[in-house]
Formats: sequence, C-alpha cells, structure tokens
Amino acid sequence: MNFIRAYFDEVTNCLSKFNNKHFNQAITEFKNLRKRNGRLFIIGIGGSAANSSHAANDFRKLCMINAIAPVDNISEITARTNDEGFDNIFIDSLLVSKISGKDLLLIFSVGGGNLKKKVSINIIKAIKFVKKKKVKVISIVGRKDGYAYKNSNICFFTDIQNKKFVTPVCESVQSLIWHLFVSHPTLKIKNTTW
Repeated sequence: MNFIRAYFDEVTNCLSKFNNKHFNQAITEFKNLRKRNGRLFIIGIGGSAANSSHAANDFRKLCMINAIAPVDNISEITARTNDEGFDNIFIDSLLVSKISGKDLLLIFSVGGGNLKKKVSINIIKAIKFVKKKKVKVISIVGRKDGYAYKNSNICFFTDIQNKKFVTPVCESVQSLIWHLFVSHPTLKIKNTTW
C-alpha cells in the first residue's frame, strides 16, 4: 500500500507544479503550426518512443495536425541503426523529411540526452540539427541536467522527488500532457468516439 501511495504522490506532485504559462505557449505553437500547414515531428526512445507514436496518432486524428513519429518506420530506424549508428537515427530521418522552420519538434524523454554520460545522443543530435533549421523545440522531460531541458524553447519538467520513480512517472506524465494538448478546445477539431 505504501508503494502505491508513494507512486501516486509523485504523479500528484508533478501535476501540482504544472506550468500553465508553458502550456498556453505550447497550445499557441501547435495552433500556429496547423495554420501554416507545418509538420509536428515527435521523437522519443524506449517507452517515450511508444508515447511519440501514440501522440502522433492523436495530433493527426483529433487536431488535424500533420504529426510524424519517425520511430513508426521500424525498417528505416533499424536500417539507419545498422548502417549509420543509433546516435544518428533521428537526424538522418529529419534530414530526409526536409524539416524546416515551418515545422515543430516535440520530444518525449526521461533524461533529455546527456553528452557526458553518452545517453540519448540521438535526441541531442536532433535538437542541434533542428535548431540550425530554426525549428522550435517543445519537450517533456524528467531531468533538469539533460540537453533537452536546457535547449528547448518550451520545456515541461516532471519534478520527481523519489528517484526510483523518475522513468515510470515521467513517461506517465508525458501521456497526461499530450492528451491535455490534443483535448484542448483550441486544438481539438474531431471528437473521440467515447
């Protein structure tokens, strides 16, 4: 029972610190993206990759935003991993897609990438690449010392106190936040069935 309470306390704590100002800024970015017919690229690794795939579906289906999750093309991701290395999977995919300042990058990541620890280098490379193209970056992360936290235009930080819960709570909160985005009346065009 204590474990269950501790887990939900962490989720509640994160949500109590939710940044409404950042949320409203993100809604404006998504609204403007749709207006200019830009594309929303959503990237993540591991559980965050699954979240990026689900979120791309929701942005497309409910908000009529052209959302793309590069991890959905498993053949391309594995071929690029094999031939160019895992660190380059996103940068090469975004290059082929001709990402431009008209587009937007949404990142789901627990750590946000760390050069020193050599973790999620593919996310770091993607951020560096899109910044050169004048693409804005929105991220949802669980650590302040990661590259995404420090280099995003808008960042939602899931401030988790119990370090045992960083990954599961961060990935859970990613889902809550993107569902909040796609359910917002400014963005949502189509109704859900249920």
